[in-house]
Amino acid sequence: MAEVVLTPETKALHEAMVAIVGPQGVIADPNEMAPYLTDWRGRYRGAAELVVRPASTEQVAEVVRRCVRERVAIVPQGGNTGLCGGSVPLAASAYPGRQIVLSLARMNRIRALDADNNTITVEAGCVLASVQEAARNAQRLFPLSLGAEGSCQIGGNLSTNAGGEAVLRYGNARDLVLGLEVVLPDGRVWDGLRGLRKDNTGYDLKQLFIGAEGTLGVITAAVLKLFPWPTATATAFLGIESPQRAVELLSELRAALGERITSFELMSRLSLALVLKHIPGTSDPLSQPYPWYLLAELSDNGKPQALNARLLEALEEALEQGRVLDAVLAQSEAQAEALWRLRDAMAEAQKQEGVSIKHDVSVPVSQVPRFIDEASRALEEAFPGVRIVAFGHIGDGNIHYNVSMADPVLNARLVEDPGPVNRIVYDCVSRLGGSISAEHGLGQLKREEIQRYKSPLELELMRAIKHTLDPHHLMNPGKVV
Repeated sequence: MAEVVLTPETKALHEAMVAIVGPQGVIADPNEMAPYLTDWRGRYRGAAELVVRPASTEQVAEVVRRCVRERVAIVPQGGNTGLCGGSVPLAASAYPGRQIVLSLARMNRIRALDADNNTITVEAGCVLASVQEAARNAQRLFPLSLGAEGSCQIGGNLSTNAGGEAVLRYGNARDLVLGLEVVLPDGRVWDGLRGLRKDNTGYDLKQLFIGAEGTLGVITAAVLKLFPWPTATATAFLGIESPQRAVELLSELRAALGERITSFELMSRLSLALVLKHIPGTSDPLSQPYPWYLLAELSDNGKPQALNARLLEALEEALEQGRVLDAVLAQSEAQAEALWRLRDAMAEAQKQEGVSIKHDVSVPVSQVPRFIDEASRALEEAFPGVRIVAFGHIGDGNIHYNVSMADPVLNARLVEDPGPVNRIVYDCVSRLGGSISAEHGLGQLKREEIQRYKSPLELELMRAIKHTLDPHHLMNPGKVV
């Protein structure tokens, strides 16, 4: 490997960082830094002088203090699986100052698990799947679940207020946090690692940092809620006529089955077709194609046979009356995993298919059919031949609505200027009382878009909080506000 030549400024910073985190915690070689400077989709490529990988909260604090003294911006990074460019630095042309990437990957310890209190205390670099496994080993459930759970990290999940597939029953990441440890933009450490479900002693400070995308400080550890491990699950894959049928069926099943419904995922035929085309080992669960699909999962304590029987009873009536066109129930854990793979692989299948204009939006559950219908008709009128891949968590009103052209040349023209597509989609969302970012955050992708859809007062308050905590604007610059 060729010797890395550093500028005097960067060399001094490099030496200072090595003194804090050790030589194994600093990356200066451009080739080794590259994965930290590019987002998962390959859309954003940033510039940084170094990648710094601390191994403790104390090291994070010292790194932050040193960067503040030298006015070096800090870009906190977890698993770098985000879709909005929030975890990578800005390009040199977009940011005139100095930047480092602060990777939390080495901070991956599970500090404590209190089964009686149903809590687990973990460091920010813990991979989500590892937290799930640790909980399961204690016969507990950590319910946050998403397609990237094998590589995303808890710090990133909390910084973006991740949603995922169990929000319907357990809520977003925000709802699963009891306490945080945060390194503030001046290097002080706020220790809020309390496992309390009741603490009415003033402002709930942890909520400032959840969903802030690293712009207000660095989350270094968290106390997370656990739940009893469900002894029974039931999974069904359904063919349906329309999103309206999905909303109606959700209401009926909730009335019949209550809070046992953990997940309720909507997928268009095109979404499924892309998975079948690009993801090896997948197959269509139903005997013929249908316009839309639902993936429903129930969980409970008791015998699996009893839960399957309840789900089957609820679906039989819907099948008889034509509200469900076809259905298959998983008969084993392996079959359930195969059904979930179809849903979880949708982002990867789209990536294989090519670039699309992605929208992670939410509207009231009752308005999902209207949103899909109105936005799709407007796009088809404005861009004849447009291809829409729509899927998501209909149980909480969150739809991933992605727009492209099948023809590569036409698609290149479309994605080169996403503004007109965004206007149609986001204006429709706004009319229906929705949000232009349901669970992916704002990052770089939507930083300017949000100016159109937040009120001036909301933006003023957000900027005031940012300036109060980060007066030098060194924490993840160019993101959110």
